[in-house]
Amino acid sequence: MERSKVLEELKSEYSRKRGMIEAQLGEFRKIRESAGDRKIFEELAYCILTSAVGPKVGLKSLEAIKDILLEGTADDLESSLKGIHKFPEKAYFIVHTREYLKNEYGFKLRELVDSFGDPEARRDFFATNKDIKGIGYTQASHFLRNIGFGGYAILDKNVVNSLYDLGIIDSPKPPSTGKKYKEIEERMKALAGELGIGLDELDMLLWSLKTGKIPV
Repeated sequence: MERSKVLEELKSEYSRKRGMIEAQLGEFRKIRESAGDRKIFEELAYCILTSAVGPKVGLKSLEAIKDILLEGTADDLESSLKGIHKFPEKAYFIVHTREYLKNEYGFKLRELVDSFGDPEARRDFFATNKDIKGIGYTQASHFLRNIGFGGYAILDKNVVNSLYDLGIIDSPKPPSTGKKYKEIEERMKALAGELGIGLDELDMLLWSLKTGKIPV
């Protein structure tokens, strides 16, 4: 598709969905302003649970373990996830991550996420840390967006497929390395600049093109 047609199509779609996109981003910003350590960890657990199954299952799974999220054993969480999540063993990712954050940072997650002066360093911490299980660049970006930190692309299959369909990238395969992830993100930033909107807005717009919904 010609670049001019891509821009025209995206501008039209954004105009139609702008109100919903801005409202959802506003909700994420409210979380950044008010969220305590527990809420931040709930969002991290939600992103661990969402990977490979999507937000609907992720939300349902989080609700199933929310009451025992901070103190339950991995076996407890896994038992609660059975029949809800395709991979109930993700309970072990959540508990390992929880205990790491308790032991290394006293579970002061608000202090931790605010401690980074550089947005890339903040995301790299979550995306590449071997003790934060089940989180790569996509879910680290998702997590940070959901607690109100903007400027990250969430390159899940829906966004990647939209970029491919629009001719922005050459392959519909999600990026397999951090370097490739950031290369695609830079293309999205350039596209957002041409459209006159933010990267967060573009990311949500591209996701909605495939799902018909605004992401959560």
